[in-house]
Amino acid sequence: MTAQAVETGELATVIGLEVHVQLETDTKIFCGCSTDVGDDEPNTHTCPVCLGLPGALPVVNEGAVEAAVKVGKAIDATIPEETAFHRKNYYYPDLPKNFQITQYDAPVCQDGELEFSVEGERRSVEIRRAHLEEDPGSLQHKGGSIDTADYTLVDYNRAGTPLMEIVTKPDFRSPDEVRSFLAKLTEVLEYLRIFDATRDGSLRVDANLSIVDLSDVDADEIDASVLDETDPNRTEVKNISSHRGAEKALAYEETRQRNAIQRGRAVEQETRHWDEAKGVTLSMRSKEEEKDYRYFREADLPPLRVSDWKEEIAIPELPDVRRERFREEYGLNEEAADKLTSTKEVADFFEDVAEQFDPDLAATWVADELLGELNYRDMAITDVSDRFDGIERLVELVATDEITTKNARETVLRGMLDDGDAPDDIVEREDLGKTSGDEVQDAVVEAIDENPDAVEDYHNGEGGAINFLVGQVMQETGGSADPGDVNQLLRDELDG
Repeated sequence: MTAQAVETGELATVIGLEVHVQLETDTKIFCGCSTDVGDDEPNTHTCPVCLGLPGALPVVNEGAVEAAVKVGKAIDATIPEETAFHRKNYYYPDLPKNFQITQYDAPVCQDGELEFSVEGERRSVEIRRAHLEEDPGSLQHKGGSIDTADYTLVDYNRAGTPLMEIVTKPDFRSPDEVRSFLAKLTEVLEYLRIFDATRDGSLRVDANLSIVDLSDVDADEIDASVLDETDPNRTEVKNISSHRGAEKALAYEETRQRNAIQRGRAVEQETRHWDEAKGVTLSMRSKEEEKDYRYFREADLPPLRVSDWKEEIAIPELPDVRRERFREEYGLNEEAADKLTSTKEVADFFEDVAEQFDPDLAATWVADELLGELNYRDMAITDVSDRFDGIERLVELVATDEITTKNARETVLRGMLDDGDAPDDIVEREDLGKTSGDEVQDAVVEAIDENPDAVEDYHNGEGGAINFLVGQVMQETGGSADPGDVNQLLRDELDG
């Protein structure tokens, strides 16, 4: 499906992406240096290979190649019989050897696609290529941003981290489509267990945006073939590091170009920097062309023949498939299925709970109660993976009617997340065990005897009266009675 163009007069927005994703491997792509940098001192995870010292020879990390093949399977891409590495020559201070080992005309993944949703509408974006390369180091601008800093420091700890560059066709027609696509791509990569979105710099986006005249194309559909790299109005926006940042940067650039065109000014083909703090794009340099990089084969690395790996390497059930299975197997509605497949960790935990208890109960406690409380605390499911046994025990206490849902949610779960306490300890400490049937019945009779006005209101058809009486019983029992049971007991007593 090709998206409808977003029109302003005779203009339409066209966007293509180059998404750089750090792959989760223990070591760098061409050497044995650890990728687990964390907050370590700058330039402490380096060696002659990733520093580009004379005589140092690269060796391909097999784990990075396997990760690339998994991506190829996930986006249904072609993996050619032979793929090779090249040298991309350009000078930049965080590229110590003045060239980057990447892939040029023989990428490991070609001609894939990825489906995603925008405001409930399904979209499919074609992916031209996804190739392996090494990450440069990182620049630290001191005293300001890239254009105002007093000086800049270089840290080579990141240099050589495995990257996968995913290049789409110019199939996007608006910044919000880009944000939705990046969210879906991140979801798939995390399911594959080859990507950690929490790692600093793990996803970086270069976006190419053009404003085109609709007079030369169909008003409803734009032929992407006329919007390739030769488009003279195309600008590349760099330094985008988040989904929201991509949407904001492209919205700004879209407005900037439209305003220029409407005022009769030319849009220069250039590379622009996204300044997150100021919310603007700034001109960096004229846009390089392919010939400027002087690609040639990397003589120190042999060609790769990994097409057979596509059949040999298994990938997990991907989010869309799992979402549909959850709806069919567990009878979940679309909203619950979306929440429960938001990450692989959430989906796995839900299935563990659903194996032991009623799926509806499991869905309520994982999708609504647990995720709701985690979201309130700005926490992720991975932050409480060491407490899964305790959360399962809490669901068991509710399932076996040992505590009320209200107390489980408002006291026990919150105490577990805030203080790390075990559910049984909280129940005992707060005396949350359910009261016996006789105690509840006695509290019901007492509430009726002590509140004749509410009883009269109930018999006169005032709906709020029963809720008041339920509250009196709950107060008398310290919240340890089940509100639904109390409501029924009161009605039985009042109508008897």
